[in-house]
Order: sequence, then C-alpha cells, then structure tokens
Amino acid sequence: MGKECFLKYLRKIGIDKSVAYSSGARVVQGVTGVVTVLMIAGFLSKVDQGYYYTFGSILAIQIFFELGLTNILIQFVGHEMAGLEWKEVYKLSGSSDNISRIAHLLRFSVRWYGIVSLMFVIITVICGIIFFSHFSVETHDSVWLAPWVLVCVSTGLSLFLSPVLAVLTGMGKVKEVSRIRFYQQLMTPLLSWILFIAGFKLYVLGLSSLLSSIIVFILVTRNNLLSILKFLWGVRIESKISYRNEIFPYQWKIALSWVSSYFVVQFFNPVLFATSGAAVAGQMGMTLTALNSISAFSQSWISTKIPVMSRLIALKDYLQLDKLFHTTVRQMSIVCFILLTVLLIMLGIMQILELPLRNRFLPFLPLLLMIVAVFISQFVNAWAVYLRCHKKEPLLAYSVVTGALCCLSTLVLGLHYGVIGITVGYCTIIAAMSLWAHYIYVRKKIEWHVYA
Repeated sequence: MGKECFLKYLRKIGIDKSVAYSSGARVVQGVTGVVTVLMIAGFLSKVDQGYYYTFGSILAIQIFFELGLTNILIQFVGHEMAGLEWKEVYKLSGSSDNISRIAHLLRFSVRWYGIVSLMFVIITVICGIIFFSHFSVETHDSVWLAPWVLVCVSTGLSLFLSPVLAVLTGMGKVKEVSRIRFYQQLMTPLLSWILFIAGFKLYVLGLSSLLSSIIVFILVTRNNLLSILKFLWGVRIESKISYRNEIFPYQWKIALSWVSSYFVVQFFNPVLFATSGAAVAGQMGMTLTALNSISAFSQSWISTKIPVMSRLIALKDYLQLDKLFHTTVRQMSIVCFILLTVLLIMLGIMQILELPLRNRFLPFLPLLLMIVAVFISQFVNAWAVYLRCHKKEPLLAYSVVTGALCCLSTLVLGLHYGVIGITVGYCTIIAAMSLWAHYIYVRKKIEWHVYA
C-alpha cells in the first residue's frame, strides 16, 4: 500500500520512468558534481580552474557544427512514429513509408555527423591554440596544449555518437536512452575523480569525455537498441525525407537560434579569461556548472515529453497537448525554484563560515543575478520546446536578437566593469526579452491550433 501511494505521488509530480531515469541522471550529476567541485578546488589551482572551464566554454562552439540537427531528428522521427507501432522488441509495424523515412534519417545523420565532427576537431584545435597562446600570460603552453588537443578529439567523438541517441529517443525509446544517460552520469565522474587523484589535472576533462563516449557505445551495444539500429540500417529506402525541402527550411532557423544561444552564456568565460584573467573565469565557470546542472535537471521534465508532444501534434490532439505541457511546466518551475534557493542558501552558509570553497564561486550579487536569469530562462526554454515540436521555429528573431544583445553586453560591459557588468547586462536582457518570447508563444499557439 505504501509503495502504491509513493508511486502515485511520483506520477502526480510528473515523474514517470522516462523522467525518473533522465532526472535521476541529473540527480547523480548534481551529487557527483559537488564532489567534482571539491576535486577541482583541491587538485587544481585557481588558474588551472580557469583553463578547465574555459576549455568547456570554447568547446561549446560545437553548436556551430551540429546546427540543431539533434533536436530536429527527435522531432521528425517522433512525427513519423505516429503511424507506427512496435511489433517486436526491435521491429516496427505500420506504414512502410514511415519506416523508410526513419531509416533514411538515421543514415543521413550518421554521414552528416561524420563530416562535421571531423571539421570540429580540426577547427577547434587550431582556434584554441591561437586563443590560449595569445591570452595565456600566466602559464606556458606546455600546461594547456596537449590537454586542449585531447579534449577537442574526445568531444568530436561524442558529437559523432549523438545522432544515434537522438533517433532512438524520437522512436519512443526515451526510457532506454535516459537509462544510458543515467549510467553515463554515474560512471564518468567516478573515473574523473580517479584521474584527479592520480594527478592528471587539465587532462581530466578530455579523458573523462573520451571515457563517457566509450560508456555510451558499450551500453548501446549491450541492449536491444543495437538491434533497432541494425534493423533500420537494413531497411530498403523507398521513401526519403528531403533535406532541402523538409529539414533545411526548419534547420536553418534552429541553427541560428542555437548559434545565438552560444553568445548568451558560453561567451562569458572566454571574455573573462581574456579581460579579467583565468581565476575570475574559473569562478564564472564553477557557478555556471552549478546553475546549468539545476537547469538541466528541471528541464528533464519537458525534454522527455518531446516525442509525446510531437506525436500529439501529428494527431492534432491539441487539448491533451496543452494539458500535458501546462502540467509539465508547473512541475519543472517548482523544482527549479527550490533547487536554486537551496544553492543560494548553501553558498551563503559557506560565506558566513568563511570556507575557502566559497571563493571558487562568483560573489553574492553577480551570483544572484545569474540565478534570476536561469529561473526566467526555464520558461523561455519550455515555450521553445513546445513551439519546435510543431516543426517550426517562430523564436528565430527572438534568439538572434537576444544572442546579439548578450554578445554586445558581454564584450562592452565585461571590458569596462568585469563580472558585475556581464551579469547585470545578462539578467536585464533575459528578463526583458522573455516578455517577447511569451508573446510569440501565445500568438503562435492560437494561430496554429485554432485555424488548424
């Protein structure tokens, strides 16, 4: 009886098996992230911490190569699945055209990512060497050069594997993919800690990324997911999805939105590294890591609903769609608020007790501004997911303008006022632009559903 009540309560707050694995992975990521933060503080200097997080921010330019195709794959496959059912563990029944189009998407995406991942490695290695050679006044290139090359290669490998999980997620294997992510988040940090203790320092980021990709590959091959991929790869392609006519008209808008998002947050660390030094960049990096973990955890509620929402849109069941969406947004916003509040209280206690770890994060005012911006962004991200599940991108202008404003704000205010200028500008822009995003969400929902 107690177990049934507990499960009923979990379902009430939106935790099904998919969310459980996905959010469970985020819980593990959050808990292990705390230990990782301690490892970074204990085994890396403030300068090394700056390199560590700036590596990650620069590598986020993979967005320029991937161009939003991962999310597009999930949505397109989700729409094709509306006419299909699972006949066996790894076989589909239904329209042969739908099956053929999914198989074509898999082959197309593997070729696409094979090319862009190679381009990513070459370009990031070169650009990183130029950037760090120019701004690394505190250390010699022997400290960062080899770790940088390693982390570029390992990230390229991770990029190459991403379409496989995207296709499987779109096919409704959300629980299975979330389980893979869960074990990945569980095992990778453990290996990272061993590497920190063993003295690998800046090599840890690249090695842990490499091991993470290996773990994903092993988990996919050890499950029926590999059988699904083999089945799709063996399907005779009779019906294709036209990249030029179907994907590209949608992707270029998503791509601009994703590229713009880089300048919203990931631009902070490189600018601070160049203007204020590696130590300040390290503070921003550690703060962003904590905030992004909270954001990613709460976003699990909406991200796991993408295949379901895409299917409901394909069936034009808008009443059920909106009911699911509103419930999900309410649940994720409560979770996000609670976790952000806990983080602020914990860092406040550290400051009162004068714990050295507190100095590895941003001071109180910029920290508070970042927290406010992250909470507001949760709603904007949810509206974006809802609208993009319609295979449209009405937030393009919003994303481009927001990215441009944040880029300009970061460069100008960061140069003159440092981290305070960057965070004030960022919080102000996110709060003001969210009003525009909500207007677009409401207008498009009425337009697409009432006149459908």
